[in-house]
Amino acid sequence: MSCLGVHTLFLGGGCPRLSCLSWEKSNRCFLPKRASSLRALSMPSIAQAPAIEPSVFSFPILINGCTGKMGRAVANAAVSAGIQLIPVTFSSMEKPNRTLKVGNVEIQILGPSEKENVLSSVYNEFPNVIVVDYTVPDAVNGNAELYCKVGVPFVMGTTGGDRELLYKTVKESNVYAVISPQMGKQVVAFLAAMEIMSEQFPGAFSGYSLQVMESHQAGKRDTSGTAKAVVSCFQKLGVSFDMDQIKMIRDPKRQVDKVGVPEEHLEGHAFHLYHLTSPDETVSFEFQHNVCGRSVYAEGSIDAAIFLAKKVQSKADQRIYDMIDVLREGNMR
Repeated sequence: MSCLGVHTLFLGGGCPRLSCLSWEKSNRCFLPKRASSLRALSMPSIAQAPAIEPSVFSFPILINGCTGKMGRAVANAAVSAGIQLIPVTFSSMEKPNRTLKVGNVEIQILGPSEKENVLSSVYNEFPNVIVVDYTVPDAVNGNAELYCKVGVPFVMGTTGGDRELLYKTVKESNVYAVISPQMGKQVVAFLAAMEIMSEQFPGAFSGYSLQVMESHQAGKRDTSGTAKAVVSCFQKLGVSFDMDQIKMIRDPKRQVDKVGVPEEHLEGHAFHLYHLTSPDETVSFEFQHNVCGRSVYAEGSIDAAIFLAKKVQSKADQRIYDMIDVLREGNMR
């Protein structure tokens, strides 16, 4: 089985309850605090940054979290799409004093104390900028508050944080945002199908038991937001299941031996399995989606940024969107 964006459904009769679910391998120095203009910085502005390719999109992008693997993947996807990068990103450490290169763009890494002044300067200089956030769960709410304070539109790809507070913050600020726990377009389509099923057939799986496993790279600290979203659908379908029953797998040896994750993708994968069993154990369902690498999320994030830029430009009445809105627009690359 291919591990890139696979979605499978199995239905069988007379199947014994699984006591231990497993995947088989065969299934497998930048800104003075009072500076008012980005042009005054001791680093290139977007206009001065090395050209990559003529851009077909008329907005720049700032990626908060380029120091992480997911943020770096989004930066590479932006370059491939012909979108110029604002040559700055932020770190949780003060005075990191270093740079990283994406394509031909040298991106300066700045500490948290510089974040507000720099972001304000960038937004003043480039009011059509879109921020894409791939940081850490603990930073979600603080970053969202900053984006809303400055007034900059953003795509929140980071999972975790207080999601209720996140939506409240954005709603009260009237800032444009795409917020989604899952940026993979095909996975989102699967989630949308689950939502439709749960809304149209509530209670259809009443009495069924559910087991859920999700495997991600060891660096992912929180439970998968996608798994939580799917579980929420099953709850509407009548299944009794608590979120803390989701089995998180982060041990590399177990991921290879039990889950079937290819070793080359241990540092970037998302394998999910949902197993349902009828009360008399004669019927079982399995929903599975496996992703290797980060490209599916990076490409979806760029589609979300393009979508959001268009909404800002058209002054759309709706301000908060998710990836299902992006899918429904039907203009993805």
